[in-house]
Amino acid sequence: MANAKKSLLLLLILSFVISCKKDVDVITDDDVYNLIIPDGWPAPVYNFENNNITKDGFELGRKLFYDPILSRDNTIACGNCHQQFAGFAHLDHAVSHGINDLNGKRNAPSLSNLIWMPDLMWDGGVHHIELQPVAAITNPVEMDETVANVVSKLQAHSSYPSMFNKAFGADAIDSQLMLRAITQFTGMLVSYQSKYDDYIAGNATYSQQELNGLNLFRQNCASCHTEPLFTNFNFINNGLDQTFADSGRAVITNDVNDLGKFKVPSLRNVEKSYPYMHDGRFKNLTEVLNHYATGIKQSPTLHTSLQNGITLSTTQQQEIISFLQTLTDNKFIKDKRFAEVQ
Repeated sequence: MANAKKSLLLLLILSFVISCKKDVDVITDDDVYNLIIPDGWPAPVYNFENNNITKDGFELGRKLFYDPILSRDNTIACGNCHQQFAGFAHLDHAVSHGINDLNGKRNAPSLSNLIWMPDLMWDGGVHHIELQPVAAITNPVEMDETVANVVSKLQAHSSYPSMFNKAFGADAIDSQLMLRAITQFTGMLVSYQSKYDDYIAGNATYSQQELNGLNLFRQNCASCHTEPLFTNFNFINNGLDQTFADSGRAVITNDVNDLGKFKVPSLRNVEKSYPYMHDGRFKNLTEVLNHYATGIKQSPTLHTSLQNGITLSTTQQQEIISFLQTLTDNKFIKDKRFAEVQ
């Protein structure tokens, strides 16, 4: 009898432990579709106040992001030029590739942490995340489509009407709902779990090389690539050219003082998002650092901090690259929430 009581007690304890473990491991919809604002980060510009994230809205946005139905000939999706494994940039492509294998004008930038960006695109021509897809949809060398025709195709689709109804309670699809659904997906692309983030939180240690690189970065690069988002959101001419085949920010402002200026990109996941610069001219980070050391082209709008370049030894360059590699967020680029559903 005593042995039976002991066995029963042991079974009860084991059942309790297992049940507790299940409670910890279970991932609820609230966990999966809850926007994370990392500690120490500024408040985002876009806060989803009028576009509440839901499972149905997010999943609809993900489907739209990876669906070539957004393009005129149904061949190009957002996900073609914004690949998860490249930090949602276009790996090894200097410029974006659109319908009929046409080349775009600029490199496809990473889409992470968009809700903190006051201006979007290389020239800042889009000021609201919900409107960002319109630029790609209507670009003649990207998707070459109209928003109105995309909505018509979605309305005639076998599954989209019911998905929109489930996500928004809408009887009809319109452009605002389409763009808000995509935003529920792209706005959730928050990259904040790199080794750098663990180091800042005191949960990881840097090698001496990485630490030297961090210190060099803060001395030479951080005024533009400001922590924790690794951009100051400004537009600068970083000395790529003396004359400008692409006018950059001046295309939007019509101000000659903005010639050759482009948005300072975030460096998060930069190791994975090559090639670099607005036209993808540099294939690796060493080429980028060599540009700042010896390749600066003088012009009237060149940023004052780059007048004399940034001189670094070969060792120092490698130290900075070592640090930049700690900005790779492997959890982000492998997160199944953001992958295309096959």
